[in-house]
Amino acid sequence: MRIDLPLATLVLLGACARGAVTAPTPVAPAPTARITAVDSLVVASPGAVGFDAALPARLDSVVRLGLEQGAAPGAALAVGRYGRLVYLKGLGTTDYAAGASAVDASTMYDLASLTKVVATTTAAMILEEEGKLDISRTVQSYLPEFNAPDKAAITVRMLLTHRGGLEAFAPLWKDTRGRADYLTKINARPLAYPPGTKMIYSDWDYVLTQDVIERITGTTLDAFVAARVFGPLGMTSTRFLPDTTDAALMRRIAPTELDSLRGQIHGTVHDPNAWALGGVSGHAGLFSDARDLAIFVQMLQNGGSYKGTRILTPSTIARWTSPQDPHSSRALGWDTPSDVSSAGRYFSPRSFGHTGFTGTSIWVDPERGVFVILLMNRVNPHGIATRHTQLRRDVADAVQSAIVDAPLIDWEARRATTPP
Repeated sequence: MRIDLPLATLVLLGACARGAVTAPTPVAPAPTARITAVDSLVVASPGAVGFDAALPARLDSVVRLGLEQGAAPGAALAVGRYGRLVYLKGLGTTDYAAGASAVDASTMYDLASLTKVVATTTAAMILEEEGKLDISRTVQSYLPEFNAPDKAAITVRMLLTHRGGLEAFAPLWKDTRGRADYLTKINARPLAYPPGTKMIYSDWDYVLTQDVIERITGTTLDAFVAARVFGPLGMTSTRFLPDTTDAALMRRIAPTELDSLRGQIHGTVHDPNAWALGGVSGHAGLFSDARDLAIFVQMLQNGGSYKGTRILTPSTIARWTSPQDPHSSRALGWDTPSDVSSAGRYFSPRSFGHTGFTGTSIWVDPERGVFVILLMNRVNPHGIATRHTQLRRDVADAVQSAIVDAPLIDWEARRATTPP
């Protein structure tokens, strides 16, 4: 299988006729220019896949500026297109403390809410394909103890799209421990709105999704994804519950927050509710590095397979990464660009991604064959840094702007002028 770049250019030129182009149309490569499809990531130069050769230097500059302005002590970044890894690098350090290790491609970060998509959503996709999970069924049909009358209509689909009516957050970690107690508390708490009537992002949606997955599989979420996703893909740095007694491993993990109650959080999950749940939760708790996540994202771009190992099918990926409601950007688990997005101005409407509170993010643009993975510990040391938000956008815009074989379309501007 080969990807014909001129054909992709013609498709994008057709899309251009329906919207504004924000930059002159670059010269397309010669008609004979072709890129052979690969089933695993291959290191290549930017020019080999239609990027400006100056992209790495531009990314170095953008990230360094963000770090200098306080986004985080360091960052790891992976950029790829058409199965070619054109940038994989760490900049800065793992901590602000003197003598902290330099960040590199193997530096591991607390992924925070990327756990929702990399672990929990992927597990749910697998179970649906196997006929074990029906997302149209109610949560109560899988969890009989989730039986409060006001929650009877909540379906698994509502959880996956954050439309279940559950409140955005509550500090249950202060007096609650373990999954059984969390399920009881969530069941007893009042809803924030009638299920299915609006979208409010809630961690409880994925705490419950984890419970559903574990009830179906008879095993824990961490064990399931290790056996069915991370192990088969060779994602050796991706795990819940890192061994904090392993000195070599701890040197690879970027510290997160210096917390007034828990002290220096390093190698244990930052999110307090995930911590109270034992470190393995559907909404947070996963650790990984940029190299592993590039493998995971390439699996998705390959239609669910990597190095001959199939995890998912193309149709499942296409459906789960598409918006599910005209009034929300939410896909199933994943998000899509909306308003002023962390994906920046140029990621196409077919793009999907997610962010994590600690400073992590993934964005994938299937139309242009691009992915951007940016990992930071922006909560270091006191959880108040906000410069990471603009850095995500700057990196995404730098990557998309460097594509020389297709026109640059400001999709964000189009969203702002298009009625909902």
